[in-house]
Amino acid sequence: MDPALEVQTAPQELVPRRRPTQERSRRKFDALLAASRELLTEVGFESFTCEEVASRADVPIGTLYQFFANKYVIVCELNRQDLVGVQEELAQFNGKIPSVDWLRFLNSFVDHMAGLWTTDPSRREVWLAMQSTPSTRATGAIHERKFAEQVERMLAPLTPDTPRPRRKLMAEVLVHVVYSMLNFSVQDDQTHADAVVELKRLMVAYLQVAEQDSRARAKKRKRLQARAEEAATGDGDGSREKGETADADTVPDSSETPETSEAEEAATSPA
Repeated sequence: MDPALEVQTAPQELVPRRRPTQERSRRKFDALLAASRELLTEVGFESFTCEEVASRADVPIGTLYQFFANKYVIVCELNRQDLVGVQEELAQFNGKIPSVDWLRFLNSFVDHMAGLWTTDPSRREVWLAMQSTPSTRATGAIHERKFAEQVERMLAPLTPDTPRPRRKLMAEVLVHVVYSMLNFSVQDDQTHADAVVELKRLMVAYLQVAEQDSRARAKKRKRLQARAEEAATGDGDGSREKGETADADTVPDSSETPETSEAEEAATSPA
């Protein structure tokens, strides 16, 4: 079966056939990926060929195929590299949440990522290439989920009373929105700086509401615990506890989240 056709009909994670362990092989592997970025930026994915990559890297085509089955695997490895690089940088941001300055650090990190997309055009080309087939999209989703796992761990101190499944979904939404918006920001008919400002508004408003929701849940949980203790010791009849238990996991109303107006303000003004 044609490898390209196989990629189209069998969605699965695409990975290199092998990763080099020897220094000489690593140099060839890295040279092939560097040439791939250069070629992808120059000609786009449709005109991208393994033969031209091997030629630019000064590597025999047989050596390229020892590592990569086809060009789809190459772009998936480039995408993985991009995300791993961001994850390493994000690790330095870890610990800043939930400090009082977390919004400022978030602002700086978004600026940093936006800068990567403007100074390195290959990032957008890789992202676009990842949308080309079911298997590349499936691989991209796997990469994003791994990134989201790191984001979820960072969100935990900010939203300690948010159920874990919801926090997991929040992290996946954030990662997907960030990459979609960064791609949007470098389109020819867009003003990059304005698009980045809108991305910050979305993230700040989303995270502030999530933080407030978690606080409200914590307050409600403590009230219910106190009433349960009163009922157990005979200091109360527990009737209020029964009346409120059913909505313990619902989204708090406006009376319990006085900070909501701040989130709304953040959503309508630059971060």
